[in-house]
Amino acid sequence: MDDSPSAQTQPRIYTAPRTEISQNQGKFRIHFDFPGRAVPDHDDHGYGPLATVVESFMDPGTLIRMHQHRNEEIISWVPDGVMRHDDRLGNDLVTDSDHLMVMGAGSGFWHAEETLDDDPPLRMLQIFVRPHSLDLEPGIQHEPIPDPVANEWRHLFGPEGTDAPLSVRNDVHCFDCRLDAGATVSLPSRPDWHTYLYVFEGAVDVGEASVGYTESALVTAGGDVPVTATEDATIVAFTINPDAPITRQGTIGR
Repeated sequence: MDDSPSAQTQPRIYTAPRTEISQNQGKFRIHFDFPGRAVPDHDDHGYGPLATVVESFMDPGTLIRMHQHRNEEIISWVPDGVMRHDDRLGNDLVTDSDHLMVMGAGSGFWHAEETLDDDPPLRMLQIFVRPHSLDLEPGIQHEPIPDPVANEWRHLFGPEGTDAPLSVRNDVHCFDCRLDAGATVSLPSRPDWHTYLYVFEGAVDVGEASVGYTESALVTAGGDVPVTATEDATIVAFTINPDAPITRQGTIGR
């Protein structure tokens, strides 16, 4: 890689294959995607406040019994199907393609997840964000999200105090996009922040790098980076403040 001064100002694109780190519990299966592992010699499996992106599968008629999380923000993104949630606060919620859920575990949050026998098979992302402080007040957000517009980014969540539909307690913004084959969008970016992209369906070119199904790319430094679908694609992007203060005591993300 070119390390000349002029190259330092150009975006650097690191790609990573689908993770081989997974758990198989029969009707519930997960693949852990660690954004920090895209960068050679990076000493953290996460990347700043983004701890991990988990691809989760639940067969119809699956119950994940009541369990506790602490000190992590857990975002459930369901592009198709339904994920049913209940918790010890009395919430009985359904997350689907029209809704997003953010569970701020803070000092402790108990919840269960379920699909019914007549629900479709579920494939979703569960995104783990490291909060800026330990033992925050636990709580849950469950809100409708804007309808998707083909070939445009949709803002899903961001730090508290921003105009995102839902919020997390650290410096991460999340966007998704349904991109038609041959269409191009610019990768979301912010000055001095980095961007992580995950391909949920299809395949894209990020700059000159090819990123396929369940693969990912981490883009550092500044500059505009085009994302072009080489086939119909569903992609999720995170803009991340790499210097944000973080905690590493989450139940799962750490």
